[in-house]
Amino acid sequence: MIDGSCHCGAVQWQFKKPVEFATACNCTICRRYGALWAYDFEGEGITLDGPTQEYVRPGRDGIGFHFCTHCGCVLGWRALHPEADGRRRIAVNLRTAEPEAVADLPVKRFNGVGDGEQQPSNNHRVADIWF
Repeated sequence: MIDGSCHCGAVQWQFKKPVEFATACNCTICRRYGALWAYDFEGEGITLDGPTQEYVRPGRDGIGFHFCTHCGCVLGWRALHPEADGRRRIAVNLRTAEPEAVADLPVKRFNGVGDGEQQPSNNHRVADIWF
């Protein structure tokens, strides 16, 4: 299990399953946030608790980015609509976890500004790009 929180501690998250990798997305918002994402489904692998504000990109892909109402840290995103099976995708920002908890995770690159495909691995771990 990995957990994280915003800077002021008002919002916490937990990833209850083993995290296999971190995703670095280059879309117009993720590169500004500098986030590294880990994904699952709300209430299954991930819980997010505390007061957040949601930002939804106009005319975009149906996800809302959640940040702390006190300190402004971006903690994750949540799908605006459930999938066909009723589950809702959610991701947490691994940069809000303690460094040692995520240092060895491999980083996968996602081309969110281009074709929306996973990019070839460059064999980086979080520690290689973060520390």
